[in-house]
Amino acid sequence: MYVALEGIDTAGKSTQIARLRHTFPAAVITKEPGGTAVGSKIRDIVLHHELQSSKAEFLLFLADRAEHMTRIIEPNLKKLIISDRSVVSGIAYALVKGDISRTALLHMNRFATGGIYPEKIFLLRLTEEALKYRLSQKKLDGIEARGIPYLLEIQEALVEAASVLDITLVTLDASQSIEVISHSIITNIKEYE
Repeated sequence: MYVALEGIDTAGKSTQIARLRHTFPAAVITKEPGGTAVGSKIRDIVLHHELQSSKAEFLLFLADRAEHMTRIIEPNLKKLIISDRSVVSGIAYALVKGDISRTALLHMNRFATGGIYPEKIFLLRLTEEALKYRLSQKKLDGIEARGIPYLLEIQEALVEAASVLDITLVTLDASQSIEVISHSIITNIKEYE
């Protein structure tokens, strides 16, 4: 089973991934972008403002996605794969930018993934108040520095992207306790193992 955790920055994906790693020690844990050596370099370029073209940014993410599929996802499809972000994020960020039509987005991502998508997405959803508080507690990266309205727009686009790709979406209130969120995700995964 291939599942992914989605959510805007500070929603708690990394915390939940760490807990899932402990609960499912045989699972393949990965992330997008950055799940491969190439992906780490791409992530670094995008997060540190080295690009002016949003199209170039999108194409770099597609390159990372294609490499990630070849090296990580495809060889492990018979195992439990848990990914921090996925094609859903890629499409959501591109939808918000509006540079590329929805049809082109779908075709390009289908090409990059070979049509392999997560079977289920766990969306950690934040309220505006919770997002403001969490961002105030840290140094902002390039994406977070784009502001609260931008991040909330991304959050809505994540829902839209999952729907467009026809991926099952499980929405979780990210303001709940870490334990409650973990329990929900773990229970849901175990039902399908």
